[in-house]
Amino acid sequence: MAWRQLLMASCLSAAVLLTMLQEGTGASVGTQQVAGQEAQEDVEQKIFMQELDASNFLKKRGKRSPKSRDEASVENRQKLRADELQREYYEEQRNEFENFVEEQNDEQEERSREAIEQWRQWHYDGLYPSYLQNRHRI
Repeated sequence: MAWRQLLMASCLSAAVLLTMLQEGTGASVGTQQVAGQEAQEDVEQKIFMQELDASNFLKKRGKRSPKSRDEASVENRQKLRADELQREYYEEQRNEFENFVEEQNDEQEERSREAIEQWRQWHYDGLYPSYLQNRHRI
């Protein structure tokens, strides 16, 4: 009988504990949602400008009106930077290809040098230097 009371008391305390934990997480989620909305508004304020500023920005220059010096210099700097990046890229590609070709040539030279050395060792007749008059005639 005592064990039934103990079991009922533990089940009841577990149920009370679970309900309290569930209410606590619901409250914390609510505060997180409010904080998320505030963060969203801050981001929107940073991204979007005021309506008056936006209309002035769009009215700044028409399509046919000449560019201001600032606009032209910014555009020119952007073009120069793009050209510089392209030049660096192609220079890097050229250097990599030159290194590759140089390695290939070195390997080919080494293979041919080894083949020539083997041929000389095989055909060595004991006389050094191997002039034509020292060659054995058959």
